Amino acid sequence: MNLKASRIATALCMALPVAALAAVEPDWAALSAADAPHLVEQRRYLHQHPELSNREFKTAKYLATQLRGLGLEVKTGVAHTGVVAVLKGALPGPVVALRADIDGLPVTEAVDVPFKSTVRAQYDGKDVGVMHACGHDGHMAILLGVARLLTAQRERLPGTVKFIFQPAEESPPVGEEGGAALMVKEGVLDASPRPDVIFGLHLLSMFEVGKVGYRAGGIMASADDMRIVVHGKQTHGAAPWLGVDPIVVASQIVLGLQTIPARQTVATQAPVIVSIGKIDGGVRDNIIPDRVEMKGTLRALDEDMRQDLQMRVRRTAEKIAESAGASAEVFFSERHAYPVTFNDPELMTQMLPALRGEFGDALFEAQPILGAEDFSFFQQKIPGLYLFVGIRPHDVVPEGFASNHSPNFTMDEAALQTGVRALTRLTWDYLGGG
Repeated sequence: MNLKASRIATALCMALPVAALAAVEPDWAALSAADAPHLVEQRRYLHQHPELSNREFKTAKYLATQLRGLGLEVKTGVAHTGVVAVLKGALPGPVVALRADIDGLPVTEAVDVPFKSTVRAQYDGKDVGVMHACGHDGHMAILLGVARLLTAQRERLPGTVKFIFQPAEESPPVGEEGGAALMVKEGVLDASPRPDVIFGLHLLSMFEVGKVGYRAGGIMASADDMRIVVHGKQTHGAAPWLGVDPIVVASQIVLGLQTIPARQTVATQAPVIVSIGKIDGGVRDNIIPDRVEMKGTLRALDEDMRQDLQMRVRRTAEKIAESAGASAEVFFSERHAYPVTFNDPELMTQMLPALRGEFGDALFEAQPILGAEDFSFFQQKIPGLYLFVGIRPHDVVPEGFASNHSPNFTMDEAALQTGVRALTRLTWDYLGGG
């Protein structure tokens, strides 16, 4: 917040009796606009210095320094590199948690900007570029901005705000725990002050800047990595009847799996996806191998449908293999198994008036997307809301703007103010300030 905005807020507080302070709604649009230079500066710094999952050491140090500078209670080293800060308001009230993810991706940036990332690191044994190609730099800047605005309202603030800066949203390295799952496991939602609800958001290239998307129920899909191993019997390619061809069986399984979303699930309830992304089997053109391995992903927007989908995949693979005299083993990875990102319907109904009051026609009901988010682990513990915030410039069509995870990913930085307004308004109104 700049000095002028800070003085205005302070003067307003001093002019009102304490009992009336929380009843006056701050002008979040004006306050976030005044803070815009700070938002942009921090986003660009963080963009220029990305770090991979579970390796966000410098990022965590930067965040902790900024939060301590606001006078907040700060804890570091949560789930490896996570940072948690607490703001206690002067007035009694509930506890709200706000979350931002902090890790970058193994992507070499192709955008030619002064704050372009030139960072390189080791990922899966390879030397790679590192980039904030999914907007996590913006998420961090937004949450720091929310912390500044709410800290300036401390004397008027009813309740407590817990700021959670979470590492490894993009998945921890192989062999390591991390992300929201580890934060929950370490008790970030159980430790005092214990949050009643949690709010978060994601900057998305598919939506125009200034737009805010909401949805009750499933807004992002579950994600389950799967591995299917088909065991046959090796033989000469000229005499396939002397063996059992796992390549043919694997092909039948791939086609059979597609009947699950097409013919076995309730299409009107919620979509599901079964995708095979890798098939590996055989070493020579005239040898039928004894083994084929397939890897893929399952996606669902309903938790019951997610469990049913896993059962049907397992049954389909095993029975098709059995019918050919082969066998199939189906494995679902615990490392990349995200639940549905599920917005609590009752909480959504409660908070919609606040969002409509803040954004008017810029607020829209979003269609769910089948990408996954480990924010869902927080929502399994306490009610939570997750929003979409548009970053695409007004004069650019969706087809002409780089998507999240692209080396050409960028954003209209006015979206940072939109994100700050969304989280501050939700927090203020839930705490009883509205």
